[in-house]
Amino acid sequence: MAEIRNENQYQKAVNRVEELLLVVGNETDTEDQNFVELDLLSDLVAEYEERYHPIQKPSLASVIRIRMAEMQISQKGLAELLGVSPSRVSEYLNGKSEPTLKVARLLHQKLNIDPEIILA
Repeated sequence: MAEIRNENQYQKAVNRVEELLLVVGNETDTEDQNFVELDLLSDLVAEYEERYHPIQKPSLASVIRIRMAEMQISQKGLAELLGVSPSRVSEYLNGKSEPTLKVARLLHQKLNIDPEIILA
């Protein structure tokens, strides 16, 4: 198979990859037929997924919510951390307002959010 052309072929390839993962391990010889098949199918599945099922970048609001949960801080706590009002944090979380450059820098520094997500 040179490429996966439709969802049916994709599902069959994914199923076969899962089967092969049960028999191929770190100790498997790279010349082993199962290893070679797994390597080729994995590449084909990855190419198909990149084309037809790309992973979207998360929104800034969702990343902020995740970081807040990880850090166990409330909107009020985040507001204090960023030096803004709790209502401003609410606007960020609801997509009604974009952070200023100063706040964007603080989001990166204090919450370790990727600048690409902040500036998207």
